[in-house]
Amino acid sequence: MKKITLLLVVVLASFSLEAQITAPAPSPFSKVEQKVGLTDVTIEYSRPSMRGRAIFGNVVPFDKVWRTGANAKTKITFSDDVKIDGQEVKAGTYAIFAKPGASSWEVFFYTDIKGGGTPKEWDASKVAAKTTVKVYPVPVDIETFTITMDDLKTNSANLGLMWEKVYVAIPLEVSTDAVVMSSIDKVMSGPNAGDYYTAAVYFLEEGKDIKKAKEWIDKAISMSEEPKFWQLRQQSLIYAKAGDKKGAIEVAEKSLAAAQEAGNMDYVKMNKDSLEEWGGK
Repeated sequence: MKKITLLLVVVLASFSLEAQITAPAPSPFSKVEQKVGLTDVTIEYSRPSMRGRAIFGNVVPFDKVWRTGANAKTKITFSDDVKIDGQEVKAGTYAIFAKPGASSWEVFFYTDIKGGGTPKEWDASKVAAKTTVKVYPVPVDIETFTITMDDLKTNSANLGLMWEKVYVAIPLEVSTDAVVMSSIDKVMSGPNAGDYYTAAVYFLEEGKDIKKAKEWIDKAISMSEEPKFWQLRQQSLIYAKAGDKKGAIEVAEKSLAAAQEAGNMDYVKMNKDSLEEWGGK
């Protein structure tokens, strides 16, 4: 009898050790990676769902600090220094907390990123930046809590938080222009054709000194043995922006011919459209 009992114990123990049930997490982990200008922004968080519940003012109370997600603290990492509501935030990783309200939210970027939930004791000295943002109503239910990077521009973006019928956007500023201008200043002491081209196109797209852009694109083209159709396209756009429609038409015709030879119909159409706009043939 003792042997049978011992055998049953061993068998049951082996089943206990081998049984490993795999099931999906109620609030699955998500990772968002986005480049804003030249700055890498990474967000790591867990995503709870509504599941028939009223969220804000109920599951997430108004006017109390919320961890903006579930499980481990929601974290955001900046590869370079950024600005949040005019406040300088150093490159690094921060926890995101919010204090939701009916018409606005307070959002906090917190230096203590360890563990989960909200801090047992809130330490104002660990707040790297805070801002108040407006609540925008959404016409449909957002079932699962979602963090996005929206309205991407060269020097800024919005960090979006949405759930239920609520969307808030936290403006982020990055120092792209300062970095690019510093790079241009350094390189221009001995630039090559590619440097001139990159600087000229940047000035065109960012609305900077178009005369300087024209000077640089001309140097880039003159230093190239056989300019490509996309390079000529940018040169024509710079000429047009600088008010030299005749020069823009001449260059666009060269770009058109090169694009046709290369079989790139996108550039063929763009050049034809521009020539029509500028009064070319």
